[in-house]
Amino acid sequence: MKNVAHMAANLAKVGLALVTLSAIAAPVAQAARLPKGFTEQIANVDGVKINYKIGGKGPVVVLLHGYTQTSHMWIPLMPLLATSHTVIAPDLRGAGGSERTQSGYDKKTLAKDIRGLVRQLGFEKVSVVGHDIGLMVAYAYAAQYPDEVSKVVLMDAFLPGVGNWKDVWLLRDLWHFHFHGDTALALVKGRERIYFEHFWNDFAADKAKSVSEADRRIYTAAYARADGMRAGFQYFKTFEQDAKDFAAFSATKLPMPFLVLTGEKASGTFLIDQAKIVAANVSSTVVKNSGHWLMEEATDQVIPAIVAFLASDGSSSATGIELFVDGGMVQI
Repeated sequence: MKNVAHMAANLAKVGLALVTLSAIAAPVAQAARLPKGFTEQIANVDGVKINYKIGGKGPVVVLLHGYTQTSHMWIPLMPLLATSHTVIAPDLRGAGGSERTQSGYDKKTLAKDIRGLVRQLGFEKVSVVGHDIGLMVAYAYAAQYPDEVSKVVLMDAFLPGVGNWKDVWLLRDLWHFHFHGDTALALVKGRERIYFEHFWNDFAADKAKSVSEADRRIYTAAYARADGMRAGFQYFKTFEQDAKDFAAFSATKLPMPFLVLTGEKASGTFLIDQAKIVAANVSSTVVKNSGHWLMEEATDQVIPAIVAFLASDGSSSATGIELFVDGGMVQI
């Protein structure tokens, strides 16, 4: 009888523990759920495993995430685009569910990965949308395969090798561009969340409106596993090679329509000025009172802007810079 009672007590403890763990994990699981009509798969692209989400039907839009995030960042936008587009949201090489290779993190190569995925899925013509590191990949895609790209959206960061790019690359407050290698890895091991908080809090106009707690858990877990931090550091380590590649690309202005979205408290007009160097048809919007995390800080402004741009015929370009003010836009 004592053994039975002891077993029952242990089972009760286990049950309580499972309920507690379930309660803790619930917000993360809920945040990670895919929108209706989307699936998540892995493709072998030229020997590299690339994880991607796909759904919808129509002209293809490729969504490219940035550092400290994965394709998960696009979930609020994906179902809205899927009503009229085929949406592909891959994890870049080294991030999320994609393979952490030893090399190949220059943006020219990352763009080749994504183009290979697009071709493998049976598509050719695409529009590309990129935030942060993803915008660099989006530009590299358009520059290498201009006949295969309909439109480009660049969201808050900069283009290495274009214009006065070193004014950003060498900024004291952006020390993380130069933080990589064995010592950096040792310092962040087990402290990935602390390191990422610097990005999510300090690069937001208001950290309370930045990346959500549930998403922070998802991203931290993704980068903390399986060599993810080393891979992530490579995005920055390759900037000098990217600068050489982009300087060569920028000698030819791209003809397709570009939309540039920046945070007033982040890139401001810097990325817009760079885009006008590399492209002939540039529309631009500075989102007032937003920092770097546009999808999170200004969701109700940024998502409609992207959807509208991708739905338009792209025949006209803006003559100035638009500024979102309290949900509306004014020309400046």
